[in-house]
Amino acid sequence: MTHALTKPALLACLLGLAACAQPAPPPPVIDPYAQTGAGAVYQGNLPGGVLGAEATAQYFRGQVGDTVLFAAEQTALTPEARSILTRQAQWLNQHANFTAVVQGHAEETGTREYNLALGARRASAVQEYLVAQGVAPGRIRTLSFGKERPAETCSDESCYARNRRAVTVVSDSGAGL
Repeated sequence: MTHALTKPALLACLLGLAACAQPAPPPPVIDPYAQTGAGAVYQGNLPGGVLGAEATAQYFRGQVGDTVLFAAEQTALTPEARSILTRQAQWLNQHANFTAVVQGHAEETGTREYNLALGARRASAVQEYLVAQGVAPGRIRTLSFGKERPAETCSDESCYARNRRAVTVVSDSGAGL
């Protein structure tokens, strides 16, 4: 009979001790984007082997500039477009783990076929400029949307001008093109 009471008593003691034990504290969470002082910059490694917030597609869109505009029915790069593309090339050369897809667009006037071809020529003009600035050709693809994906839907010249564009979309090459 003593054995019959000993096992349940031992089990109750062990469960009681386990209930009293405090769980181990969780490991500290380190936020690489949290600033610890005015202008603090994170210096640790982020995924993809890059440093800091400047190595993100969001930074590229907002700070480098992802869009260049063209004159009506043109593929020639304006001085402003060259300035933006020079910044894009510098960023891409500094962040070799990123690839780019250059999307060519056109305004809504003209035929679908004409605008697809025009968008392709605009995307190629951007690609050629980036390659001339040292970006490896294998890191850049081109794609034409023609008039199929307007930035704005409208029927006046100022709006048409915003649709005559090429947009460079970057992504970490680990995510694929």
